[in-house]
Amino acid sequence: MDDDGARDPFRTFRPWWTRVAVVVTGIFAAGGSIVIGLFAPQGVLLGPATRVTFVAFALFAVWLLWRLGGVHARPDADGLTVRNVISRRRVAWPEIVAVRLTVNDPWVTLDLADGGTLAVMGIQRADGERGMAEARRLQALARQLGEAPDRP
Repeated sequence: MDDDGARDPFRTFRPWWTRVAVVVTGIFAAGGSIVIGLFAPQGVLLGPATRVTFVAFALFAVWLLWRLGGVHARPDADGLTVRNVISRRRVAWPEIVAVRLTVNDPWVTLDLADGGTLAVMGIQRADGERGMAEARRLQALARQLGEAPDRP
């Protein structure tokens, strides 16, 4: 971790290995499909419809990888904005009851005050100790900022 990141508790949570996997997969899947679709010699097995299919697959793969690579959780003084693959949700700190990342969990799960849960794919077990440290940082933020204000 860099020094600025170690000091800023509000830095964005992003999974490291997911980004690596997205880049490598994108290069091979999308890049390979585009090369085959555009530059392979004409033939019976590679007519115009097949070429369009290869390019369409590449575009879909890029879109899917963009969504997978874009998962994150952005904390600020008021709460946490979680962007997962499909959805985005904002929760205020007092709504977070617990932050969990157990041995069998692929990513952090928040227990919410309404009885529901929220997956936080921006902090993943696959990142090893880095993922555990990020889970502890989120837990500390939730504990520090999650207290409901006293009413007069």
